[in-house]
Amino acid sequence: MSDRTASRLTRILAMLPWVIANPGADVDEVCERFGYTRKELIRDLDLVFVCGLPGYGPGDLMVAYVEEDRVVVDTADYFAQAPRLTAAEGLALLASGMTVMATGQGSDVLASAVDKLGTALVPEGHDILTVDVSAEHDLGSVLRSAVIDGKVVEIVYTTLSRGDTTTRLIEPWTVFTSLGNWYVSAFCRTSQAERIFRLDRIQRVIETKERFEPPAAPPEPEVRYTPSEEDVVATIRLRRPAFWVSDYYPVEIVSEDGDSRTVRFSAYDPSVAAQLLVRLGGDATLLEGDEVRAAVDQLRARLLARYSL
Repeated sequence: MSDRTASRLTRILAMLPWVIANPGADVDEVCERFGYTRKELIRDLDLVFVCGLPGYGPGDLMVAYVEEDRVVVDTADYFAQAPRLTAAEGLALLASGMTVMATGQGSDVLASAVDKLGTALVPEGHDILTVDVSAEHDLGSVLRSAVIDGKVVEIVYTTLSRGDTTTRLIEPWTVFTSLGNWYVSAFCRTSQAERIFRLDRIQRVIETKERFEPPAAPPEPEVRYTPSEEDVVATIRLRRPAFWVSDYYPVEIVSEDGDSRTVRFSAYDPSVAAQLLVRLGGDATLLEGDEVRAAVDQLRARLLARYSL
């Protein structure tokens, strides 16, 4: 699923329950609450209108449309009862709720829902389940306030890959935790692109008086590599057994023809691409990238020297 499709689906799933809970909702209010234009809202309601279970009769589909200044949504009969979760789905939902509570950002409503779900899944005592989330970094509250207030902040940041320290102006979108570390996703004005900053690499945060308008649907906060202008770039042709590279790494697919796929691979160090190429062997061919080619030759020479001992 593309980011654009995922963003659209997320907004639809957020909008529908609210409209159903507020019959006759005003179009302008729905648009303002969920970041729609009138045209976008009608487009999404048209999509909802053809959703339902096989049979596709009047009782099997949802009715969704705009009538003058009102949004009308009438659900199909099978929506009268909530679907039953599988054990795996219930546990995943419980773990997600417990994670939010462990970060200290949960509400009383969420705490009540987590308690009820835990009791339903583990009647003998769900307190045996724990979610271990590291304590939020000291700068977390400052950055979270900047997110809520829409304030631009200045940070002094040291990169993990090269150890370079720079001063940047960022527009913070989300503070989140992943794999035991805390991060802030933001638009970096220095790089003119989205960036993910690890909080323990930020030396100082200075709030400014400038405000910014956050995007209606910011990218999903997750730890991922974001290419920069200083990156080493290589063009690589992959054979079908190596197609997994384009799913695992943030590459740009240049072309695809049957059993081969050409990608543009970016990394902060040529050795990253070199190690991947050596690992793939005959399933990958370096087409462009002199720095990476030199790194591959050096790596192969070191490996051959080690095996010749």
